[in-house]
Amino acid sequence: MAIVSAKLCRSLLPLHCCLLKYRSINSISPSHALHETVKNAVEAKAYQKIPDLLVSFEQACQNPNPFAFLSTFPDSLRMQVVDEILQSFIPIRPRFRAQAAYAYLLSFTLQSSNPLPLGLAVLQRTLRSGCVPVAQTRLLLSSAWLNCRKESQSVSDTLFEMQSIGYHPDSSTCNYLIWSLCDVDQLNEAVKVLKGMSRAGCVPDLESFDTVVRAMCRVRKTSEALDMIKKMVEKVGLTPRQGTIVKVAAALQANREIWRAVELIEFLERKDYPVGFESYDLVVKGCLDSGENILAGKVVMRMTEKGFIPYIRTRHKVVDRLAGAGEWKLAYAVRQRFAELRS
Repeated sequence: MAIVSAKLCRSLLPLHCCLLKYRSINSISPSHALHETVKNAVEAKAYQKIPDLLVSFEQACQNPNPFAFLSTFPDSLRMQVVDEILQSFIPIRPRFRAQAAYAYLLSFTLQSSNPLPLGLAVLQRTLRSGCVPVAQTRLLLSSAWLNCRKESQSVSDTLFEMQSIGYHPDSSTCNYLIWSLCDVDQLNEAVKVLKGMSRAGCVPDLESFDTVVRAMCRVRKTSEALDMIKKMVEKVGLTPRQGTIVKVAAALQANREIWRAVELIEFLERKDYPVGFESYDLVVKGCLDSGENILAGKVVMRMTEKGFIPYIRTRHKVVDRLAGAGEWKLAYAVRQRFAELRS
C-alpha cells in the first residue's frame, strides 16, 4: 500500500509543478508581463524584437508605458539605450511594424525628467521612418519645449543640443515642432522657432512658412501673415501655396482689409508668382461687400487677363454696381471683356 501511495505521489508531482507554474504566470498582469518582456529584450540588446512584442501585447500597452523602466537608468545610460533602440529599428521592414514602439518611446521620453534633446531625436527617427506620431505627441512636445525654453535657452541652442547625443536637427523635426506649437496656440514661440532654426543649420522650407502663415490667418494676424508671405518670396525665394494665399485673402476679407488683399495680389504678380482663381474670387467679392465697386471692376479686368472668369452672379453684380455708380466706361469695358471670353 505504501509503495502504491509513493508511486501515486510521484505521478502527481509533475502535474503539481505545472499547476504552480500556471498559477504564477496568471498571477502576473498582462501589462506587467509586457514590462518585464520588454525589459528583458533591452537587457539582452534584442531591440528588434520589441516592435513585435508590443503588437503581441497590444491590449496591455496602454498603461503604464512599456518603456517606463528606463526612468530608473542614469541619464547617460538611458540616452545610450534609446539611441541603440532607434538605430536597431532603421532596417525593420515594413516600417509600420515599429509604429507602436516609436509612439511609446516618444511618449516616454517627452514625459521624462529630461525630455530634450532625446525626445527630438526619437521624433526625428519616427518621422524619417515614415511613421506618424499620435496626436498627443504635439501637446507633449510643446510642453517639453516650452519648459526647456523657460531656462532662457535660445531656439538654436536648444536644437543644437541634439548634436550632443549624435543627432542633427533637420527641417522635418523643426516643422513638426512648429506645427505642435501652433496647435496649442503658441504662435509667438512657433515664429521664434521658424526664425531660429536656420541658426541651428535647418533651412526653413515651404512647410515651415505655410504652417505659421495659416496659424496667423486663423487668429486674423493679417499684418504678420503678409510680412511672412513677403519674406518667403523676397528673401527665401519660395512660392507660396495657392491654399495659403487663399487663407491670407480670406483673413483680409474677414477683417475688411480689401485694399491690402488687392496689394497682395499685385505684389505676387509683380514677382511673377501665380495667383489662383479662388484668391481672385475672394478679393472681388470682398470689394463688392465693402462697396469698393470700382476696385472690384479693376480686379475683374486683371482676373480676366489671367484667363479667369468670375461666377455668373459675380459678373452681373460687378457690371450692375459699376453702372449704378455711373462708371459706364468701366462697366462697358468689363462687359466687353466678358463677351470676348464668350461668357
